[in-house]
Amino acid sequence: MNPYTIFADIVAGRAPASRVYEDDDVVAFMDIRPMTPGHLLVVPKVAARSLAELDSVVGGKLFQVGQRLAAALRASVVGCDGVNFFLADGVTAGQEVFHVHLHVIPRTPGDGFGLRGRPTSPRRADLDYLAGSIRGALTARPDRPHHA
Repeated sequence: MNPYTIFADIVAGRAPASRVYEDDDVVAFMDIRPMTPGHLLVVPKVAARSLAELDSVVGGKLFQVGQRLAAALRASVVGCDGVNFFLADGVTAGQEVFHVHLHVIPRTPGDGFGLRGRPTSPRRADLDYLAGSIRGALTARPDRPHHA
């Protein structure tokens, strides 16, 4: 599969983008297909197709910058009432561009954006079983910075 994405060209300055923020690790710019006005993308400068390939420190930086951008959206002309963060990791999750990116989506009443789906009400025993499996996976692969 071709590792190229448009984000590589944006990071390198070869493609146009309406940049909002940039530092040594990430760049944030306006989404050209916004869900709501002011929709931003925060992209690591290092190419990582999935969260598993992304250094955990840089992953944390995506959310730190997202938090700053959320405050800026509220204080800007966008003037949103809330903000959603969205990160799709994998095709089944809805990932379309295979370079990790965090969507920062400003929200206002009646903006038409939302998540579809219905929550379930599993039994506590089922929740405990899944929790145990996830805990076991964490123990088997302790959290550590992953360097691609």
